[in-house]
Amino acid sequence: MKLDDLSEGASRSCEFDQMVERRGTDSTKWGRYGPDVLPLWVADMDFRSAEPVISAIRQRVDHGVFGYGMEPPDLRGAVQERLRHLYGWDVAPDSMMFLPGVVVGLNLTARACAEAGDDLLIQTPVYPPFRHVGENTGRGTVRAPLVWGRDRYEIDFEAFDRAITPRTRVFLLCNPHNPVGRVFSRLELERMAEICLRHDLIICSDEIHQDFVYDGSLHIPIASLSPDVAARTVTLISPSKSYNIAGFHFAIAVAGNAGLKARLEAACNGLLSHQPGLLDYVAGFAAYQQGGEWLGQAVRYLQANRDYLVDFVDEKLPGVTMVEPEGTYLGWLDCREAGIDGSPMEFFLREAKVGLSNGLDFGAEGEGFVRLNFGCPRSILEEALSRMRAALIRSV
Repeated sequence: MKLDDLSEGASRSCEFDQMVERRGTDSTKWGRYGPDVLPLWVADMDFRSAEPVISAIRQRVDHGVFGYGMEPPDLRGAVQERLRHLYGWDVAPDSMMFLPGVVVGLNLTARACAEAGDDLLIQTPVYPPFRHVGENTGRGTVRAPLVWGRDRYEIDFEAFDRAITPRTRVFLLCNPHNPVGRVFSRLELERMAEICLRHDLIICSDEIHQDFVYDGSLHIPIASLSPDVAARTVTLISPSKSYNIAGFHFAIAVAGNAGLKARLEAACNGLLSHQPGLLDYVAGFAAYQQGGEWLGQAVRYLQANRDYLVDFVDEKLPGVTMVEPEGTYLGWLDCREAGIDGSPMEFFLREAKVGLSNGLDFGAEGEGFVRLNFGCPRSILEEALSRMRAALIRSV
């Protein structure tokens, strides 16, 4: 997706510089630690949502009746048009299944497309819920770790192929990748898809960060590669990250064919009410229908934050390195040469009062790393990085 497809807004906006007090608001991000800690951990931005989303919710709340809801009649068409416009991906309205979240979709696909004792394939380091899908569903997990190339994480395709066992049934793909920030190229996606089709795997692609792709990169839904790939792919998308409405439970599974969708629906039976709630639909529909200008400005602001973070780490955090994220609003910081004893997450929490995500939560390959969320006003990012720098200098 090109930034100009959404907005021509400036890279810095006073709207996103605005400090919104989140302490005392039952926020997971801001409530985990004490008032002296700046939290840059969970993938939850500190920006007010788009005004059209807020207005739509307010209007529905003012109605005052909150019975069982149903999907807005124009929702599927809005999603269809959005995917076509931004990604050149044509999907049928009846291929969509609305869910309360992407993580639900990961677990649901594992239940629907693999039996107990079968294997799921993941690429570590990876978003922690990927690692837990197997445990949650009674399936096994095999890993094809991403490897460090010349200047970024890459896929070892031979290792990817070898990791697939006769029991492997589903490949759980994360693209754009959380936490390493890769936006996989068409060639990379084609090679992964070829291997998966050759081994008769279902691909479950988490594309929740699809809107956060920066200059020089392009998000390509893997299901858009060919009809054969689409037929074996469940794509999971959501407005929750894009429009900072993670407190609402709204996601979409796009199934490649009717049979695959029927398997997903059958796997829901008796386990969950897979439909989002009334206000979830209101928020998600308003975001997709009216939030494009806000999102374009947010992506530009985040790209400026990313650039600031990369430069600061390179110039002012001794012993810490990072690769420039091609997508997401998450930085993956390598602290292994910083002289820190023990966990760098615990070090920065204790010595800098900055809350980061522990690299080990993303797999063994994350030892010595932290993940930093730069989806916040620049002033918060600047203060957090200054604290981290001071802590490292004091520790020498």
